[in-house]
Order: sequence, then C-alpha cells, then structure tokens
Amino acid sequence: MLTMASKFRLALVQLAVGVSKSDNLARAAKLIKEAASGGARVVALPECFNSPYGTKYFPEYAEAIPGPSTDALSKAAKENNVFVVGGSIPEEENGNYYNTCTVYNPEGSLIAKHRKVHLFDIDVPGKITFQESEVLSPGNQLTFFNTPFCKIGLGICYDIRFPEMALLYAQRGCKLLLYPGAFNMTTGPAHWELLQRGRALDNQLYVATISPARDDKASYVAWGHSSVVSPWGEVVATTEHQEAVVYAEIDVDYAMEVRQQIPVHSQKREDMYRVEDLSDLDGVE
Repeated sequence: MLTMASKFRLALVQLAVGVSKSDNLARAAKLIKEAASGGARVVALPECFNSPYGTKYFPEYAEAIPGPSTDALSKAAKENNVFVVGGSIPEEENGNYYNTCTVYNPEGSLIAKHRKVHLFDIDVPGKITFQESEVLSPGNQLTFFNTPFCKIGLGICYDIRFPEMALLYAQRGCKLLLYPGAFNMTTGPAHWELLQRGRALDNQLYVATISPARDDKASYVAWGHSSVVSPWGEVVATTEHQEAVVYAEIDVDYAMEVRQQIPVHSQKREDMYRVEDLSDLDGVE
C-alpha cells in the first residue's frame, strides 16, 4: 500500500501542437523535463498532444498502444522520475479509433489508460459543428490511478460536462481530477472555467484542465487557459493561450478540511437519490 504525502507540485504542459508528430513528441519531452526541473511530481499534457485536433487527423496520426508516442511518454517519465499523464493521442485498435490518455509512473511503467467516454458531438448554429463520433468510438470505463500523494481520476475534454462521472471519482476517493481538453473559441470563453469550478466545488477536490496552446491558423482553434481549481472553487493557477507550463501546489489535507467544513458528502440523501457506477472500472484501489 502506498504511503500518502499530503502535498505535491502538479505541472500542466500547454503544448504548442503542430502537424509534425516527431516535433510534437520532442517538444513534449523537452517541457516534461522542464516541469520536472521545476519541482513537479506529476506532469500532464493536453488532449491530442501528438497531432492536430480534428476528425480528419485522427486516422492519420493514430497509433497502437504501445507505439512511438506512448514509448516517448514512458521514456520521459523514467528519465525525469515523474508521473506523466499523457494528455491523449488518437489510438487504433482492431480497426477502431479512440481518444486515449495513458499514464506512466516514475519507473516508466504504464499504470492507467483512459479512453474518452463522452464523444464531442455538438452543433451550435453559426458557430461550431463537430462530430467526433464520425471517426471515434467511445471508451466504456472510468479510470483512476494511485500515486504517493493521492488518487487521481481521469477524463478527456467533453467528459468534464458530465457531473456524474466526477461524482463517482469523488466517491472512489479521488482528490484530483485531470481533464486534458481542447475547448474551442466558442465554448472556451463561455464554459471552460465554469465547468472546472463546478466540478471542483461539487465534489470538494482539485480539478485541472490541460489545453493545447492556441494556433489561430489551425482548422480547430483551441482556447488555451490551462488551469487548476481548488476544492473551494478558486482558480489557483492558470495561463493565457500561448505555450506554457502551469504549476500548482496540490494540498490533499486542504481538500479534507473543506469536506469537514461543508460536509455535503455525508449529508447526501441516498434514501432519495444516488449515482451508481455501471462501468467496468479501470482503476487501482
């Protein structure tokens, strides 16, 4: 059983993603090293860190796992002695494509794999229409992993809009939720921070979101603004839209203090309502 430390430094790598996969992997490795040098113990990358975001790109950039991109993550985790949460990559398995996040421990071993559960299918007239389901298949598991600091739950981008998922992670003992995500110039300004603060406040835990840096020339323009929100619902670390590494101190004891002060978890009326996990949970107890 892991002995938990109450505080640790988290780093969010808001990576500038281009069309060259090899360049993306090299930049990710460089910034993981920078984050580790800055004292981070857990380093997280953005959604689709190895490829441009878009349905036309998913088949072109897709890989099996393990593959070149995940091998690079494993190497970076081991070389820098950190946990690496690999944002996501387009994954191919048996002719199906998934939007998949892999996690590596400081020994470079794969300890978790999360396939995006809720596919990004939206239509905002006059602003944005996007259908991930044209190419991608959904995952069917909730995913969390243990560290010496706390249990961490995973979601990818659109997953953050589903409060039931975050609640189940909280019920499983997670104190931090990580959402690699690429919100756009319509939903980003309107909902990005609001959703993070809502999930954090509802569940009295830390929430971190990791966006790609903004590329105004891309076919899909990301909002940026990678952030960390505290269990009190405060934004404790953030950035603008350029490439950056965002650092935050995660204090697990503070999450417990908030839960003691406002004990909503013990005040729920489970005689009236409850949320149940019906998935094949992919986690380490």
